[in-house]
Formats: sequence, C-alpha cells, structure tokens
Amino acid sequence: MTGKPPQDRHGLPPSRAAARAPDAFAPPPTDPQQTTEVARWRKSERRRLLAARGAMRVADRQAASAALATHLADLIAGRWGGAGGRVLSAFWPIKGEPDLRALMAALHGSGVIIALPVVETKAAPLAFRLWTPETRMVRGDWNIPVPPDTAERVQPEIALAPLVGWAEGGWRLGYGGGYFDRTLASLSPRPVSIGIGFGSSRLQTIFPQPHDIPLDIILAENGVAFDRTAR
Repeated sequence: MTGKPPQDRHGLPPSRAAARAPDAFAPPPTDPQQTTEVARWRKSERRRLLAARGAMRVADRQAASAALATHLADLIAGRWGGAGGRVLSAFWPIKGEPDLRALMAALHGSGVIIALPVVETKAAPLAFRLWTPETRMVRGDWNIPVPPDTAERVQPEIALAPLVGWAEGGWRLGYGGGYFDRTLASLSPRPVSIGIGFGSSRLQTIFPQPHDIPLDIILAENGVAFDRTAR
C-alpha cells in the first residue's frame, strides 16, 4: 500500500477536506482498499496519540482529570438532576486516561448507580457490573481491574467512553477492538454516550466507517466539545 493518508469519499485528503461536514469522511463500504488504508491510518494515529498522552506530565494529567470531573459533574447535575437512581457506566483508567475514580465514588455517594464495563466474551458486546467504592476488584481483559463475576449485572442509562482520539460530530477513536460500538449497537434503549478525553487528542476526522457509532456528547478538560443532544 502507499502509506498515504486516506481520502474522503470526494477524493480529498484531510488537509483539503477540513471544511467539509463530518459525514463527508465516510468512505464507501464497498471500497476494501480504502477500508484497509483507513485501518492503517487509524493504527498510526492511535500510536501517536497514545505516545503523546503517555508523555503528559503527571501534574498536567491530574489537573486535566480534575477539570473533566468538574465538567462531568456539572453536566450530570444539569442534564439529569444529579442522576440519582440512574445507572451510569464509567471506566477504570488505563494508559494515561483521565482518572474519574474520585467522581465515581462521589456520585455513588449521592445515589447514582455506578457500573463498569467488562469483556466477558471476546468480540461481543460488553457486560456491565455494579461497582461501589467497597468492591474488591479483579483483573479482567488486558489486566484492567473490573468488578468480580459475582457483581450484579446492570444496563446503563448513561455510558462514559474513554477517548484515544475524537473528532467533531461525536466520532471516537478507541483502542481498535470495536467493543464500544458493538455494545451501543446492542443496547435497547441505547444509553446516552459521553466521550471523555483530552483536548489535545482532537482530530480533524477519524474517517468514519459503517460500523462506527457517533457519541452523543464529547467532554474535554475545557468543557463540552460536542453535544448532539442540545441541538
């Protein structure tokens, strides 16, 4: 393959397609060569973004995480009245992701039902297990701490998704396993999905593919970066 960045469906490279609407970057599903190029480009961008995130100073990451937690708490209070009695799926931070564990504990204390996603079956939708600050965590897939298999299964009404990268329109670049998209597609009713990431991980596009499901809201340390539910 050429190794060049993929083009949008109009044949424009990213540098010339910046002014187009986000859906202009959806390549034809019948073009296997472009699909391969997009996958290769995503892998390269994912590696670059993870390296940049890993190079953040600890103090900067902590400050950004604290700002994100404040914005998320404000969003939950304003949009759902604090979300007491609702199920919110969070995430345990890995690989330099924003750390929302203190907020998770605070929300639990205010009556929010907190869950964590778990890979129970490879290449299948995620399961969600109840979490409390007293939960004795075990090692799950990729050694991510998860609630034990004895924890109650729940279905989230609000689902947080960590972002490796993100783009206008609610598009998320994750770790490449497809688990979150697969999960959103399987849930009915579908939860309100909120991407959590750093402003520095914003991309011009992720070149959306047919299997990609855009998020409802994207939140960064400077506040709400995208919100389709407010339109």
